[in-house]
Amino acid sequence: MDPPLPREAESYRLSAVVDLPEEQHPDRVRLRFLQSGEDRAVKEARVLAGTTIFDAASWNGVAVDSTCGGHGTCKKCRVKVVSGQAPVSPVDPRAFSVEELKSGWRLACRAAAQEDMTIEVPPLQTRPKAALAGVGRHIILRPAVQKRFVELEESTLEDQQSDLERLLAAMDDVEPRVPLGILRELGGTLRRANWNVTAVLVDDLLIDVEEGDTSGDRHAIAFDLGTTTVVATLLDLETGLPKAVRSVLNAQQPFGADVISRISAIMMDDDALERLQQHAHETLQQLTDEVCTEAGVDPAEVYEIVVAGNQTMIQIALGIDPEPLSMAPFTVATRRMPEATAADFGVTVHRRAPAVTFPALGAYVGPDIVAGILATGITLDRRVRLFIDVGTNSEIVLGSSARTLATAAPAGPAFEAAQIRCGMRAADGAIEGVRIVDGDVELTVIGDVAPVGLCGSGLVDAVAELVEAEMLDHSGRFILDNSDRFGTIGEENVFYLSDDVYLSQRDVRELQFAKASIATGWQILCRDLGIEPSEIAQVLLGGSFGSYLTPASAIGIGLVPKLPVTRIVAAGNVAGEGAKIAALSVTERAAANAVLDEVEYVELSGREDFNDLFIDQLAFPG
Repeated sequence: MDPPLPREAESYRLSAVVDLPEEQHPDRVRLRFLQSGEDRAVKEARVLAGTTIFDAASWNGVAVDSTCGGHGTCKKCRVKVVSGQAPVSPVDPRAFSVEELKSGWRLACRAAAQEDMTIEVPPLQTRPKAALAGVGRHIILRPAVQKRFVELEESTLEDQQSDLERLLAAMDDVEPRVPLGILRELGGTLRRANWNVTAVLVDDLLIDVEEGDTSGDRHAIAFDLGTTTVVATLLDLETGLPKAVRSVLNAQQPFGADVISRISAIMMDDDALERLQQHAHETLQQLTDEVCTEAGVDPAEVYEIVVAGNQTMIQIALGIDPEPLSMAPFTVATRRMPEATAADFGVTVHRRAPAVTFPALGAYVGPDIVAGILATGITLDRRVRLFIDVGTNSEIVLGSSARTLATAAPAGPAFEAAQIRCGMRAADGAIEGVRIVDGDVELTVIGDVAPVGLCGSGLVDAVAELVEAEMLDHSGRFILDNSDRFGTIGEENVFYLSDDVYLSQRDVRELQFAKASIATGWQILCRDLGIEPSEIAQVLLGGSFGSYLTPASAIGIGLVPKLPVTRIVAAGNVAGEGAKIAALSVTERAAANAVLDEVEYVELSGREDFNDLFIDQLAFPG
């Protein structure tokens, strides 16, 4: 996946509560969470209008009580809306008194954010045994990291068991593998701790024996190692809740914006692989330092990391030459990586912490998409659902528990705005939302500053609005007589969104080719699955870019099937969510490994029906 900087992961702490700007856009809202507790932490997030408070909180590491997975049955996800309006849902009166409803109390899973809000989040009342992760998935906590506090009898002349035998006898329900390094330290640890120690196990591996009772302190970090952006989530394995979330641009950027550029750099320079690997390690370590510092957690208490990423990013991070991925027959080094450690990824946490990766279906439907399949639960659902990770290489998954298909569609860089005349990343000054009302253009600009460029979500909005306003015909040609905002630069027609930012005819063509490639992909999967697009129960748009696409615009340009808007759902950073799920549950981790046997990969290149379908999908829907 190749997402721009994920704005749902850009939450941050504020030292004081400040007023939000009154100006807003109906498609995107800003939420401010006031977390009750000792530090009264404040976090801000920007999400699509209609996102529930519960989902917005979950995506941004804000812990909200729940035991039902956000289905409105446990009535524990109580929050107070202190500014902004949230209509009373049919379920709310069963959870709150009339006075509480008047003062703003709502169930977070039933409160859709339609405007800017400030929300007070009470502290957790109970220690959860399950966590909500992925797309509404309820995960039973069963992390691989386990701790056993044992009180041993001191050895005597009459009882000359070895130190290791004495420790293992106190944990007779497990038979762990014991590294040599444990034995080097075991004798001293037992005697310094007066024989009261905590054994740290990850699956069947004994990775440490700690002095005293440390059984309440165990953490893991889930990474989404994206081509553009890397996201880290520090998880408390006792509760299943995130303690800190951070994101940063991948330090490999100087070697190119996409995986092909980075593979090309490796092919042309013998030292490039080592340098790219070092940059990946530096990025992961920076995030590790940041999340541990924010949460006040000793990195030595992080006993496992989980890394999701596309196949190229994973191979580079592990120092494996990715060149075979770039040319036919597009061969991966392995579909399942051998055992690795955090140190193999350049991450300094517990010195024996394992690193977990996901399997790959192929060179371009890689570990990040397997993580996404886990997060969305497509293979567990009886409904037919479509999952699209929109990017330079767009991965598409369609199916249900009966049968699931996956493919990759080369969409090109249009959605990243890389080849767009006024294109830029999703940063301050980027137009992220466009509406045309009675010929007037309304813009949403990141940072509430003057527009300086156009990011991917703004591009899709702009084209969809131009089609709807009959300023762009269904072939993709500007209708120049229908607006005085049209002009020319050189010999090319352009539409001015602002004084300095415009959309060119070539930009529209770039988007047409990108959306046609993706639409052809899901059309082919529908054919192979033997269904009509209208039978799809839900469309999940993954990745940071997908999360900020306006559903109506995605339908309007033909990127997704023409379905009711309510069926189009922003799935968030599903690769990162899949990594979190794998850290929280060994059962779910096994399910991820089973994806290779459950999902069929469909190769689009060489298909006789591809070209005809592609041409049909170039036009915008009528």
